[in-house]
Amino acid sequence: MIEQLPRWVWWAGGLLAFAAGLMNVVGLLSFGGEAVTHLTGTTTLFAGHVSYARWQSALHLAAIFGAFFAGAVASGWLIRNEHLKLGRRYTVALLLETGLVLAALAAFLHRNPAAYYLLAAAVGLQNAMASTYSGAVIRTSHVTGMVTDLGIYLGHALRGLPVHRKRLAVSLLVTITFLAGGLVGGLGLRRVGEWVLLLPAAIALALALAHEGWRRSHRGSGGRR
Repeated sequence: MIEQLPRWVWWAGGLLAFAAGLMNVVGLLSFGGEAVTHLTGTTTLFAGHVSYARWQSALHLAAIFGAFFAGAVASGWLIRNEHLKLGRRYTVALLLETGLVLAALAAFLHRNPAAYYLLAAAVGLQNAMASTYSGAVIRTSHVTGMVTDLGIYLGHALRGLPVHRKRLAVSLLVTITFLAGGLVGGLGLRRVGEWVLLLPAAIALALALAHEGWRRSHRGSGGRR
């Protein structure tokens, strides 16, 4: 699958990983102090709060988990499981992500806990969308998996074994752009507060418009849904 990915998918994947890193740092450094991109930590904290009978905190984390999952479900419902085909459903998914991020921004500004659920839904949606299109090659918020792959490739290289260069490039792309998004998000949060979320919203909107333009220009070549 990775050999078939057009170049623009790499660019889009990098931009969405950047957006995910930015959204996650806002979640971690804002009033609630919770991650929205990685469910491993969320699940662990949930278990910890349940074990100490901290039901309100546990319910909040369960809602973040559920919102991320709901975003992935929405992506699956919209896009289904057909890879490498153009269709307006990607445009709809990206526009939905834009709306979720803007709604999360409004909630953050009012210190409403729903901000975390909306942002987690946006990340779940975009992660599932990118994973569906790339055949699970690009996961825009899964840095753990990317770093694991980098470790495997380094181990292979140290033993003189061949390394799949494109898979290595994907792992580096997601890791570096996610980190860059976190840095920009942290700096932006210090300067303009949660308004920095306008940047991932703008990224999703720009990708929606670019995809729609590309889809229309290639309408005659097939791949519609």
